Order: sequence, then structure tokens, then C-alpha cells
Amino acid sequence: MLDSHSFALCLTHDVDRPYKTYHSLYYALKQRDPNHLKSLLPTKNTYWTFEEILDLEQDLGVRSAFYFLNERGIRERPLRSWLSKDAWRLYAGRYSLSDPAIIDIMHEMDAGGWEVGIHGSYESHTDRDRLQFEKESIERVLGHEITGGRQHYLNLSVPKTWEHHRSIGLKYDASLGSSSEYGFNYGYGVRRPFDDSFVVFPLTLMELALPDVRNDPDTAWEICESLLAEAEANNAVMTVLWHPRFYSEFDYPNYTWIYRQLIETALEMGAWVGPPAELYDSLEHPSPDTESTDPLTKQPPRNQ
Repeated sequence: MLDSHSFALCLTHDVDRPYKTYHSLYYALKQRDPNHLKSLLPTKNTYWTFEEILDLEQDLGVRSAFYFLNERGIRERPLRSWLSKDAWRLYAGRYSLSDPAIIDIMHEMDAGGWEVGIHGSYESHTDRDRLQFEKESIERVLGHEITGGRQHYLNLSVPKTWEHHRSIGLKYDASLGSSSEYGFNYGYGVRRPFDDSFVVFPLTLMELALPDVRNDPDTAWEICESLLAEAEANNAVMTVLWHPRFYSEFDYPNYTWIYRQLIETALEMGAWVGPPAELYDSLEHPSPDTESTDPLTKQPPRNQ
């Protein structure tokens, strides 16, 4: 794939909170803006941005990956955890894969050429059985197997999490990275922690790592431009993560503009742009009988 392109830009979205629930009250009080309360109305949910994302990418002729979460809610946990602020942050206000609206949008994405994958729940990075259950839950909705995904909060236990992924039939993981730092900190290519066909796509940029996008989008865009230039100079695989709620202009102004600019500029630079599963399918994979090495210290060839 990369032989005919200057670099690759993989587009990904972690579907954490498509419904703005208690956040409406929180931000209304914090920002002293009662307009946040409008999201409590069924027709005014500003975090439901799937149509906007699909329209944007359709307009640019690209596709991306959406990773869906199957998190156990706060009511499914011990009563003592209800007193924990962290528990409410992690487990409250989530969604269900049995939600008809979620099922419909997953089907629409899948039918339209978008990748649908797994967003492993907060504790699943050390729980193979839970990962298996979550993977199969998504596959039951879609009616076919999925290729990969990313762990919630980028949780990783190396190499165990990747061993779990490989064991349950996933072909790649995109969790290796940071929510506060950007850059090619794990090299310019994909990684093969076991020297076989299982691949890791390091995360180059999460939108949260960009500084003050609301008030100074130009500076944030300069960072993105520099990452694109570095990717082009090294024929790299660059992976970006934009959470769906960041396409709400009311809640997160300027993030959609930067995302569009990323794609348009990458295409102008001759990059391949799309979801990780599609790029994975284009790679040449080694035979399964090669010797395994250290999952993090081994650097694979840059161009694969």
C-alpha cells in the first residue's frame, strides 16, 4: 500500500459517550451556560455526531474506524463503588450495544465501508474472557468477524493484552500511545510484537493532546502540519484518534475544522487515508513460525 503513497494516515474514533447525560448539568454549572441543558432533550443530544462524521468523510472520499465500547454500567457494580468519583467517571452514562440507535448506526457504518471494531472496556486489558465476550457482542450485531480495535483509556498490560487480542482472533491493536503527548514515539511503522501477523498501530495523535484548540486553533493546526510533514518524510504510518463528541461545535469548537484539514492536507500530499483494517489487509505478513521477541523494544521495518 505505501509503495504508491507518500505515507499512510489511519483515521480512528473511540465511541465512548454518544449521549450527553449528566455532563449536561456538569457543564451548565461549570461554564454557567444553561444551553448545555438542551442536550437532555431527545432531539438535542450534541454528543451524537455520527451523521456529521460520516458525511464529512464521505465528502472527502475516505473511510475510518469506529471502535465500540461494551462497558459494564455503574448499576452492575458493587454498591460500595457507587461512592467512588472514579467509578462514576468510568462507568456512568455509558451506552448499550442493544440500543436500537447504536445497532442502526453500526449497521450503517458497516454497510457503507467504514470499519467497526472493539473498544475494549476499562478492565478488559487483563481479562481475556471479557475481551472475547465484547468482541463476540459486536460481531453478533454486525453478522461477521471484526479485525481489531483499541483499549479504553489506552490501557495496556504488555505483552499480555496483545496475547489476549491475538488469542481471541483480533489481528491488530491500536492502543499503544498517549492521551497527553503526540508524535512518532514508537517509530514510523507498524509493530509486530510477536513477529507474526498480529500488528500494533501506534497512536500518533489524540485530539486531547492538542493545546487550546478552542481559543487558538491555528497553533494546534501547526502541530498537525508538522506531524504530517514528518510522516511524509519517513513514509510513516500515522494514526489519529478523534472521539465522536469532539465533532460537536457547541461543546468543542474548531476540532472538526482541524480534522477536515488533516484529511484534506494528507490527500494533497499523496497519502493513503483510511481505517487500520484496510491498511492491515494490504500488508505483507511474516510466516507464523518466526521467533518472538520483546514486544516493545523490537522495532520492525518502517515500510511494510
